[in-house]
This record gives sequence, structure tokens and C-alpha cells, in this order.
Amino acid sequence: MLDNLLRLAAAASVTPHVEPDLHGLRRNWQTCSLVVVGRDLAEPLARAQPTHRPGVVVVGSTADGDDLYRCAFGIGADVVCRLPDEEPLLVGKLADALDGADRAAVTLAFVGGCGGAGSTTLAAAVAVLGNRRGFRTMLIDGDPLGGGIELALGIERDPGDRWPKLLNASGRVSAAALRSALPSVDGLAVLSWDQSDVTVLPPDTMSSVIGAAQRSTDLVVLDLPRRADPTVEEGFIRATATLLVVPCDVRSIAAAKRLSGPLRSVAGDVRLVVRESRPGLAAADIASHLSLPLATKLGSDPRVPAAMDDGRFTLTRRSPLARAATDILDLFDPSPPHHRPPQKTLEPA
Repeated sequence: MLDNLLRLAAAASVTPHVEPDLHGLRRNWQTCSLVVVGRDLAEPLARAQPTHRPGVVVVGSTADGDDLYRCAFGIGADVVCRLPDEEPLLVGKLADALDGADRAAVTLAFVGGCGGAGSTTLAAAVAVLGNRRGFRTMLIDGDPLGGGIELALGIERDPGDRWPKLLNASGRVSAAALRSALPSVDGLAVLSWDQSDVTVLPPDTMSSVIGAAQRSTDLVVLDLPRRADPTVEEGFIRATATLLVVPCDVRSIAAAKRLSGPLRSVAGDVRLVVRESRPGLAAADIASHLSLPLATKLGSDPRVPAAMDDGRFTLTRRSPLARAATDILDLFDPSPPHHRPPQKTLEPA
């Protein structure tokens, strides 16, 4: 049994700490993010009446009877895994403990109500500001036909993986491996596109990558395109909220109106960001017309496009862009900075 458990731990990229007896198991009972208890120690542990804690798995074989479940109940286990039939379940539990899957990142999706609305710029600003605040942040460019968000940040020549390297990703993607493989700006991990001809992303890949990002960060920022396909929908479905960025002219509002219906059919929480200009319609009137709650207003700043063309993404404290990003972060309040959980304790059967 121990050899099988070590094999499954390796499959989950986990290096376990093994305790061979009840004394060692009880000593480490409260210090580990996950405890896997073998059938041979489950019964004596239940008699010892350990302190209740989350993250306990009892492991046995398919030949074990109902006694396995009684022991699991006695120690307050969350899950019972009978091997080999339930190996995938155990691998998932081990990987969850490593990735910190007990909490999910705040995930904000940004989309323009029309072309050139400024959603990419605002997404980058929210990610940069979140990173400055100490949140572990990942910025994901979900638009293969866009200019590439890494160009806006000036990191297009930096080493690291881009979407084409991840095209075959499906199922469970290691959160730690994903984060370490990406280029970063002052600790902000960025997943974008290179200059290859790849323009199609499978929905499973998008789902797996966003899931990994959510397990390894406090804040995930998605920059998504204005089109409805299964891949893009995965981003909207997984988002905590979607921010629809709309300029305050009539044609832009009309375009946003056409988009808002399909968007609300897949996104759970859609908010409006009005990009102000003079002359222009009032933000409150636009929100009323689109039947969307107003998250914030984004003032114009002619310095931003010029700086981005030079590969410089500057976010000064009092700029309109920084104020809008601040409003959004204050509204959705990402969790406290992420802490990597300690090593697992794996108890052999």
C-alpha cells in the first residue's frame, strides 16, 4: 500500500512526509495541510479520539468492508478512498493540498463593449495595482486576435511560456508549475500570446489554466474578447465578476447593448465601467440604459496610450486609470496574500 501511495503522491507532484506509527501521526496531526491515514492506523487513531480537523483522508482497498467507513467516521475524515478504484480522487486531494484549493482567487474578467474600449488597459492596471498591494496576481490574456497584453507591459521579449506552449493542457494543471513557467513583471505573472499563427484555444485548456491560476493566486485578471465561443465562455463562467468597459458615445453604447445580453447568459455578475469623455453621456444614464450596475468611471488620460506604445505601463497614484483600478479592487476585495501550505503527512496503510 505504501508504494502505491508514494506513486500517487509523485503523480500529484507532492513530496510526502511518512509517519509509520500512531505516535508520529498524532504528533503531526495539526501541522499538515492534508493527512492520509492508512487502514491499519485508522482504527487505533479513532480510539485515540483525535482533535477534529479538516483535510483527513482514510485510504483502504476495494476489499475493505464497512469497517473502513466506521473508522473514517471515528476520526472525522472528509473522504474515504478505496484503491485502486479511487486513485484519481486521492491524487486530486493531494494536488489540492499542494495548491491550496481550499480557497479560490477573486477572478475579474474584463471585456470591451466595443472595439477600442480600453478594457485591456484597465485589466492591466487592476493586475498591476493588485500586485503592488501584495496580492499574488496573475494576468491572463484570453484574446488570441488581440495585440497581446505583454506588449502593453513591455515584456514581449522576456523568457517564459505563452499560450501556444499550453495548447495541450487539459484536466488538472499544476498551479505551482504554471506560475513558475510564466514571464512576470515585479512578481505579476502574465500569460499572453506570442507572434505565432496560433489563434484557437480549446475550452478545456482555458478551463484548466484558469483553475490552476485560481488555486495559486489571490487575484486572477482575465482580458477577454468580444465574441461568444465555448473557450471565451469558460472565462466568463469562472469569473467572480465581469467588468464591461463602455465609452460614453451612442455607437459604443449600442454595441455594448448587443453584447450585454449574451454576456449575462454566461456571466454570473456583470458590472459596468464607463469610459468618460467630453462631450459624452452621463455614466448613470448609460448604466440605466444597459440595466447594469455601475462599478466605476474611467477618465481619459492621453499619456497612457503613448506610454504603452513605448513599452512603458505607468500607473501613477492619482491618474484616472489608477483611480478606476482602485475602485474595482476595493469593490471586490481579494483575499489576504496567499501562503503556501506546509508539506503533507502521508500515513501508510
